[in-house]
Amino acid sequence: MLKDKQVVWAIHQMEAEMGPVGPSLDSRTPFQYLVSVILSAQATDVSVNKVTPVLFAKYPTPKDLMGADVTDVETIIKSVGLFHNKARNIIKTARIVHEDLNDVVPTDRKGIMALPGAGRKTANVVLSDVFDQPTFAVDTHVSAISKRLHFVDQSASPLQVEKRIVAVLPPEELHQAHHTMIEFGRKYSMKLTPDREVCQLIKDCDQLNEENEALG
Repeated sequence: MLKDKQVVWAIHQMEAEMGPVGPSLDSRTPFQYLVSVILSAQATDVSVNKVTPVLFAKYPTPKDLMGADVTDVETIIKSVGLFHNKARNIIKTARIVHEDLNDVVPTDRKGIMALPGAGRKTANVVLSDVFDQPTFAVDTHVSAISKRLHFVDQSASPLQVEKRIVAVLPPEELHQAHHTMIEFGRKYSMKLTPDREVCQLIKDCDQLNEENEALG
């Protein structure tokens, strides 16, 4: 595996290549962003951004969405996948936010994770993007990159990936690192064999890993 300083170096190299990047989900309020992130599970941000303008035009607030007909919501969000569960979850979440939380989205991980359809990744994304908290979300891109570039073992869980990155980066760099790694993962495949690899950074990390293993 790469050493701590090498992981930081690799992330900084990604940032230098990708340039300034930020959230790619569209929304206007913390509640709408929360809903967008819930909808983005196992779906692309592009697909979510195609349905949320319609959804939020019709149901802009927690009170509006909690009273929505589930079939109507399913019809609107059908293209993002898993729409049956997601429709029920965002309606239930809207009810909790309105009736129990006075229309205020929780600003702590535990509070967000208590909402239907919101796991740790959802909580970390919302806390970072909406509330500027030093959290780090692990999606499929971040996980694949962390394994391919030897930041973590191949068997590492999302939580182990999260802990690894949080341990080596300053808190103020976590937000940018998350979005940079997502864009890097969209640009490069993490599934190419070494002889077909086109990304110089991946090649460099392979070499660093070999050198570290040789040193024991």
